[in-house]
Amino acid sequence: MTDVYATIRERMIQEQLLPRGIDDRLTLKAMRDVPRHVFVDDAMWGRAYGDYPLPIAAGQTISQPFIVAYMTQALGLAGTERVLEIGTGSGYQAAVLSRICDKVFTVERVHTLLASARRLFDKLRYYNIVAKLDDGTLGWPENGPYDAIVVTAGGPVIPAPLVDQLADGGRLIMPVGDQSIQKLQLLIKREEAIEITDLESVRFVNLIGEHGWSR
Repeated sequence: MTDVYATIRERMIQEQLLPRGIDDRLTLKAMRDVPRHVFVDDAMWGRAYGDYPLPIAAGQTISQPFIVAYMTQALGLAGTERVLEIGTGSGYQAAVLSRICDKVFTVERVHTLLASARRLFDKLRYYNIVAKLDDGTLGWPENGPYDAIVVTAGGPVIPAPLVDQLADGGRLIMPVGDQSIQKLQLLIKREEAIEITDLESVRFVNLIGEHGWSR
């Protein structure tokens, strides 16, 4: 029997990702493997692979496929890394990362989102994802340092605790700006310097917490 969603995922890759420069083999494989539709409400399954974000519970969103792939590719993962994600949301970004790296640690501040994501991780047998409820702007210091960190909400600055928890040579990607529009910033931590590069203009939900927005 043909897996209709596998066919739709392949079309997503051919039409949305490859033409925009997503060419990392591991990223493309993860985007092919993870069933994005199960991370949205059943009523939106028909729109799950469209080139746009979709609403989820608690006033949050699941990013468009291209942005998920773009942020994943920017981390330069080889397959052995420990990755920290801030903002579990639907769980889709963590799921994609889990198909590439050794272990994903993800932090969410909304209990209902975290509970739903955990159920999906278990259902899909993505057992290398560990999730907790907390202020993501504080990171998860007990399990650091991390080879890569991805922040899936926009804040005014990159939180200092996250930089502290990044391993030497590690990469961090996060939307930085005001509450209406941000730039994805790629931070590379080296022994003697922090290098930050501005990438795509984006619009994410607010990063709420001690080192983010108050609301």
